Amino acid sequence: MLLVLTKLNTSSIHGIGIFADQFIKKGDKIWEFTPGFDQYYSKDLIDNLPGPARNQILKYAYCHITKKDTYVLVADDARFFNHSDNPNCKDINFELLEDSAYTIAARDIDKGEELTVDYNLFDAYGTLWG
Repeated sequence: MLLVLTKLNTSSIHGIGIFADQFIKKGDKIWEFTPGFDQYYSKDLIDNLPGPARNQILKYAYCHITKKDTYVLVADDARFFNHSDNPNCKDINFELLEDSAYTIAARDIDKGEELTVDYNLFDAYGTLWG
């Protein structure tokens, strides 16, 4: 769940992006996995959904880093983080299945700045985004 004010807008990186709607100080927590709001989905469950539902989940979910048969779907606009090789946000504990994953500001982020993460973190563990 997002813990800071954000808004969606057209991204110069890719399609739609998520942008800070407030100043965010380096180290501030931006997003955290919130049980009951954000969800885990097993590959079996997804495979048995009707096509449109399956496609919607796979469009926005990402494969869990260490549990390859589990997908993580965030319930809010955090799914619009785009990739950067020099991201302004850093993902913490994404290799754990426990509900301790979160994202912090890697540096001060000005209001209006697009929030970015490094998708290579996921690729480094041999997974792909959904």
